[in-house]
Amino acid sequence: MTVDLGMPATPPPVLAERRKTRQLMVGSVGVGSEFPVSVQSMTTTVTADINATLQQIAELTASGCDIVRVACPSQDDADALAAIARKSQIPVIADIHFQPKYVFAAIEAGCAAVRVNPGNIKKFDDKVREIAQAARDHGTPIRIGVNAGSLDPRLLAKYGKPTPEALVESALWEASLFAEHDFHDIKISVKHHDPVVMVRAYEMLAEQCDYPLHLGVTEAGPAFQGTIKSSVAFGALLAKGIGDTIRVSLSAPPVEEVKVGIQILQSLNLRPRKLEIVSCPSCGRAQVDVYKLAEEVTAGLEGMEIPLRVAVMGCVVNGPGEAREADLGVASGNGKGQIFVKGQVVKTVPESKIVETLIEEAMRIAEEMTESGELAAGVGQPVVTVS
Repeated sequence: MTVDLGMPATPPPVLAERRKTRQLMVGSVGVGSEFPVSVQSMTTTVTADINATLQQIAELTASGCDIVRVACPSQDDADALAAIARKSQIPVIADIHFQPKYVFAAIEAGCAAVRVNPGNIKKFDDKVREIAQAARDHGTPIRIGVNAGSLDPRLLAKYGKPTPEALVESALWEASLFAEHDFHDIKISVKHHDPVVMVRAYEMLAEQCDYPLHLGVTEAGPAFQGTIKSSVAFGALLAKGIGDTIRVSLSAPPVEEVKVGIQILQSLNLRPRKLEIVSCPSCGRAQVDVYKLAEEVTAGLEGMEIPLRVAVMGCVVNGPGEAREADLGVASGNGKGQIFVKGQVVKTVPESKIVETLIEEAMRIAEEMTESGELAAGVGQPVVTVS
């Protein structure tokens, strides 16, 4: 049977057009309003341990990370940058604090970009001309990374605390110094641990410059709390078209940051959706264990790369409707499940067969998409709903 996936002829809607920015290249990744919003993370290894760092970068690459940042607090770390930048499959950004000499080392090492924190690099402003010249000579973009926890003491004295105005003033001041030397390959971030302060700072910054912006809630916290804070802040900004790269800062393995970041972008239609499980929260109407069903379906389809929405529904109230809207779905009740493929009931199976049937149908859809060339063309986007 041929399955009509009913893919839309036009791209999915977004909440707002991207804010227009300058464009720059971080290695092979374009950054700015003409390019997709990219996901970043940062290694947790000692950068000087080249093998361990490259291993973690490989794991991040496999998880979908677009750009990776590595810390460079020592000379040993600086010495390792060239090998890491050369062997990494994704662009490497060197993260520099305190010592301006490491900025030049990172540029010379061939890093795709350098992040500098003006608030804690001694006499940074005196080095801007030299940094701009070196970066221009090597085609290396600079991220001006202002952070609430390390704000320039002069601005801290002026505003009393890291207010949105203080963060923005710091960033724009440093950008103006680079502009004086005709260097504009700049990306800016103004991070704060409070999502409300962070959002306001980026809104103000977006109104006052056209540089690409890197979004981040700094020190967001453990996985659960950090995911909530980052999702709220990024959603508020991305929904207005503000933001060109993102990093979800979690007290968790870096791969988890990437997973959350990708899901945020997919939820806003800013990145093509892959596997999406839609499942009901369950209630007294449910006649099956929806939690268990959804978990088993998710585990069975883990790693599937095709854009597929699967609906797992547990009762007859919303189940059939949700299942019809998905590419693949099940409406469960009375010890059995109706299996839907693109709105049509294709079979009814016992409750014990629901999971394996959904997995079989998902694999069949994936095979048909591959054979028809839809995946290569980038047009397939099936949907699976679980309720």
